Amino acid sequence: MLKPGRPRHEQISDLLREQIQQGHFQPNEQLPSESQLGEQFDVSRITVRRALQTLEHTGFIYRRQGLGSFVSETQVRQGLVRLTDFVEDMQQAGLEASSQVLHFDQESASPEVARALDLEEGKVVARLDRLRLGNEEPIAFDQTWLPVFYAQLLDGRDLTRQTIYHILKSEYDIPILRGRFRIEAVNAGAEIAELLNVPQRRALLLIERISFTTGDRRVYFQRRYYRSDRVAYELELERDQERDTSPSNGMPLQEFEPVFKQQAGG
Repeated sequence: MLKPGRPRHEQISDLLREQIQQGHFQPNEQLPSESQLGEQFDVSRITVRRALQTLEHTGFIYRRQGLGSFVSETQVRQGLVRLTDFVEDMQQAGLEASSQVLHFDQESASPEVARALDLEEGKVVARLDRLRLGNEEPIAFDQTWLPVFYAQLLDGRDLTRQTIYHILKSEYDIPILRGRFRIEAVNAGAEIAELLNVPQRRALLLIERISFTTGDRRVYFQRRYYRSDRVAYELELERDQERDTSPSNGMPLQEFEPVFKQQAGG
């Protein structure tokens, strides 16, 4: 059932996700145990556990300690959390979005980029650097790495106005279905400080994301440096009263979106 060439845990999570979406398992129905799934797919329990962790993180299942894994009812709720692109964020804030393309060329994947894109270290990838503007004022600086297959689909496109999301979805029917995010505070180095028109060592909001399309294929890895005086993130959590979700199990995420601040006097 499993095919060579892709990590087995990813294939298992894809198959179980498809079964859930097709109704083979109903909401709150218990999935087979880790040992049963291991026998079914002829893999170790560690591999099964990684597949189940992926489904849990994407909201398809929830887990009860000592009881097992159950099909979640949170898929609709997860739809309330919008996976947006820069243009949509700017429209929400009432700002006109544009970009300056500073670099778009091929290079060898560093160890970090290779891990993020699930490629061999040193494999050729494309790097796209953009200064992101709102009403012609710098808001963020992006560095985006893509496998060559996806990068070639962007050739000749107006990347000063169009986003990767929009191009891939509207012209090639390649949707971005989910993203894995990491957010931290960093200090602006000299080059980025100059681009964003802020003092050196000014605190910035760094958001790293890996974006996935159908089949959990990785489309790009991105680092976005936001001016901390122009953007903050707000989130809303909701306790599930029916299952009495505890903090140790996590609470469904209702809203997670950027809030852009107006410049003083603007």
